[in-house]
Order: sequence, then structure tokens, then C-alpha cells
Amino acid sequence: LEWYDEEDHIGYSVTGEKILRKDRGDALDEFLSRTDDKDRWRTIYDKLNDEKIVLSKEEMDIVHRIRQGKFPDRGFDPYKDYTPTSQPIIESLHNATAPKRSFIPSKHEEKMVARIVRAIRNGWIRKAEPEDTKPKPYLIWDTDSSKSLPQHHIPAPKMKLPGHAESYNPPPEYLPTEEEKAKWALDAPEDRPYDFIPMKFDSLREVSGYDNFVKERFERCLDLYLCPRARKKRLNIDPESLVPKLPSPDTLKPFPTECLVTYEGHQEKVRTISISPDGQWLASGSDDKSVYIWEVLTGRCKHKYEFDEVIDVVAWNPNPETPILAIATYEKITLVHTTTASAEQHATVANLFSTDCGDQEQVKIKWRREEEKSGTGYRMVIDVKKRMKSLVWHVKGDYLAAASTDSTSISVQIHRVSKGKTHIPFSKSKGYVQKVAFHPDKPLFFVATKRHIRIYNLTKQAMIKKLQCPAKWISSLSIHPSGDHLIVGSYDCRVCWYDLDLSDRPYKSMKYHEKAVRQVGFHQRYPLFASASDDGKVLLFHGKVFEDLLTNPMIVPVKVISAHKPVQGLGVLDCAFHPTQPWVFSSGADKTIKLFC
Repeated sequence: LEWYDEEDHIGYSVTGEKILRKDRGDALDEFLSRTDDKDRWRTIYDKLNDEKIVLSKEEMDIVHRIRQGKFPDRGFDPYKDYTPTSQPIIESLHNATAPKRSFIPSKHEEKMVARIVRAIRNGWIRKAEPEDTKPKPYLIWDTDSSKSLPQHHIPAPKMKLPGHAESYNPPPEYLPTEEEKAKWALDAPEDRPYDFIPMKFDSLREVSGYDNFVKERFERCLDLYLCPRARKKRLNIDPESLVPKLPSPDTLKPFPTECLVTYEGHQEKVRTISISPDGQWLASGSDDKSVYIWEVLTGRCKHKYEFDEVIDVVAWNPNPETPILAIATYEKITLVHTTTASAEQHATVANLFSTDCGDQEQVKIKWRREEEKSGTGYRMVIDVKKRMKSLVWHVKGDYLAAASTDSTSISVQIHRVSKGKTHIPFSKSKGYVQKVAFHPDKPLFFVATKRHIRIYNLTKQAMIKKLQCPAKWISSLSIHPSGDHLIVGSYDCRVCWYDLDLSDRPYKSMKYHEKAVRQVGFHQRYPLFASASDDGKVLLFHGKVFEDLLTNPMIVPVKVISAHKPVQGLGVLDCAFHPTQPWVFSSGADKTIKLFC
């Protein structure tokens, strides 16, 4: 009956109907029945039939006798006299006289006993040891590695059966149109519905050989040979409980979604781009030894600078009053006046370039003025003796930090444009420096090597923190406008988010790219950051930082942009946000620059 403890019935009738449980009342009814019912003291509850039974006098007498240890029936006599009967009692099948051998000891049994005694004396028969009554330990979850598991053959997963599209004479609705064929050719291989274009033939004899047959058979054999198979118990877990509760990307707009402008003109891959502080002009450097100045909205090329070496990095001065573009080539940094500002700003830049550079703190590094090839003015050239791979301006626009990947004492340099001098902040090598950056508000300097990010206080001239990176090789870094957060990209497809006030370990490590991450960057006004990779994609994230220190940053992927087509293993080489609009620029190995809005 315990099966029905939580039900409103106690069983079923012959006809299959529920036998409902009777209402027994509450504690108040029980108390009233004790005082009002005179038969309450001899009333019992029959749980099987769900009813109350009033015991009779005879039944009460039986209960009392059982409690006293007597026989229930008063008429039962356990000590009545024995009355012999005249009927014979048969104890055996015959009445013959017992033989003599039944009264003397058996010689066969004597020999058997002697044999057992000799075996006991010689130790052939031992006394059985008493069984151990102590509880034996056992494994609760049965994870004993020494226990041999049965080896069961696991068959390989079967391939998907061909459908109508694979037929040599498919239905008309499966045959693509010319527009669908063009779209199929432009889509990425992983986005295509089929690896082939369905075609129609009059007979099977006219079907030509399948080009990818050997490749698909080879990949199938690799899957069967190299991929291990194991049986896994399926867990009853709600998939919705495993997905983090993130807001919908539609509620996090604005963010870039479509390509608005494509800038074409370079003859080789475009390695670096930089945007002017007002967001009107875009500078790009390429392997064709040229730097272009583009108008952002129209895509018009305003100016072109020719150099003798490949352009490694370009960086636009963040100060709108000094429109200077820093260009890093082989062992040189060239400061160019972009002529994109007013006459007053032009005079300011001309005054800076006329600064006397005679007194040099570093003899190896020299500053000199050169006349523009077009004859429009002068440019400042810094002989840095190293091939610089990173250029970054201070927010005020007077200091320019440069870093080389060589492990020497002059790998990191800080140049002051207003004085025409160079400062070497480190007397010893800090490793293979990948990137450097200034803090937006505080006098802090970030130096990223292959596996670590060091933070230096320029005022105290001391290192204050060292961040550990799980990546094998850091490629890029960017600092949040608040200065309390940092993102790092690496060549092993990782993007790490650091909370500088929390720990020296990454707060979150993301691996959404399939190839090396070339560039990462924060937007200066909107809660957006992006990462560019050699897989030809730019990933956009919504990264909101709360003023409450107890609330963790909210990181939500919002858009995957297939920006550029990979060429010789290189995809998107650089990306940068517009300073005021939620737009992103990207440059790639396909010789183009694109603006996404």
C-alpha cells in the first residue's frame, strides 16, 4: 500500500475504477471524537480497507489474552490427558527381527574413521577458517583502473546516404539557376549547401568522373584510421542549461554588418592601416613600397608617398593639431606631413620639423630632415638602426614609441617629436618584443613579448606588474579606453581579455578563429572590440565594462565578417575602428582595404 501513499486513492475495483481514500479528518476531529464517542477506545483503523472497525467484547478479550501471554481461545487446554488408542502404530515396513549386524560396530565405518583421523594428523584435512565478518570496502563509482574492461567492437559511423541532388537526373527544383551558381562560387566552402553543383544528364553513361572522388575517399580513410572511437553514456542534461544567458545581438546594435567602401590601388598586400583623429582620412601601407592617403567616405586617393623599402607600420598622430603620419620602413621611421589640415596646423608641423636635432642623447640613432620628392615641404627621418614592427603614439601626440622584434637593448625606443630626441628606456634586452602601447590616462607603458606583458611606470621607472599569457606567441594588443582592461591576440588563434585590477591571468580566453590572429582593437566610444585573422574573417564582439567593480565585463560575439580572401596563407593583416562611428576598417593580403558599416 505504500505505492498509494502520495495518491488520492488506495487501489482499484474489479471494474478498474479508483477506490478513493476516505476523509479521516484532521487533528481537531480526532480530539472531538475522543470526548464524544464512547467506543473510541476500542476503535481501530483498517489501513487495507480504509475503514474504522469497532472491536467486540470477544475480540477485546482475545487482545487482552494475547497481551498476557495466554492462548487466545479460552476453551483451549494445552495440558489435557493422553488417551491411548487400540489401533497399532506402524513404525517400519516389516515386522522381521533385526539382524545381528545392526547391534555391533561396522568395520567399514571403522576404516573410514581411521582414514579421516590419519588425514587430519598429516594435515591433509584442515579445519575450515571462519569467514571474515568485517565489511569489505568497495568502489562506490566503480572506477578501478586495474579492472579489465571488456573490449567491444565499435563500428564506424556510416556515411550520409546520397539524396536527390546527387542523382544524375535530379528533379528540376534541385537544379540551381545561374544566380545560385554565382552565389555558390562566391560563398566560403563551409557555407555551401553542397560540395558540388547538381547537374542533369540524359543517361548514366554521359556522367563524367567526379573530381573530388579521390580526395573524399582519402579523407574518409583518414577519419576511420586516425579518429578514435569510444562509447559514451548519454547524460540527461537540458541543452538550454549549458548555454550562457546572453542578450540577443539585435539588442546590442549598432555594430558593423555590411561592406560600404572598398579601397583599391595597391599592387601588393596591404600590411597596415591607420585612421586620422577626425575620421576623415585613412592611411595604408603596402608591400609595394607605397603609402596611400584615402578619403574615407568617397574612397578617393588624395596622396601617394613612394619609399625605397617595404612599408611595415603606419601610425597617425592622435593630436588633431599636428597631422603627422609616422611610417616605419627598413631601419627608418619617417614622419610625414599629410597636408590634410588647415594652414595653421600646417605651420605648426613645419615648425616641429624645423627643430634643431643637433644634440642627440643616442649617438646610434640620428634625426635628419629631408625634402619631399614632390617639393611640397620637408619630412623628418629617424635612423633607428632596427626594422620596427610596432609604432604607437602617446595620446597627446608628442611621444612616439617604436618596437623591433630583435632581442637587443635598443629594441624599444621612445621618440619625442617636439625636441627631436630619442630615449632608450631599457638598458638590457627584455626578450623578443612584439608590441608596445601607452596607457590612455596614466604614465604607464606596456611591453608585450612572446609570452608575457610587462607594465612599467614611466614616472618611477620601474615595473609594476607582469601579466601571464597562455598563448605561445603574442601578435597584438589593445588597451580599453578606461585603461583597466586589455585584450591580446596571438598566433595560436587565441584572444585573451585581461582585467588589470583582477589578476595577472586572463579573465577570459576566446578561441573562435581557425588561424593566427593578426590584430585586435577596441573602439574608443562604443562597447565594441574586433579581432582579425589569417582565416580571412573579422570577428566583432560587444564588450561592455561596468562601473561597478563587482560586475564582470559582458562579452558577447555579435558578428562574423568574411572580409578578405586568404592569399598564400595570409588573410586579414590589420583592422582598426573609426574614431567616432561604429565602423571598422580591414586590410588584407588580397591588395584591398574595406570599410564595414
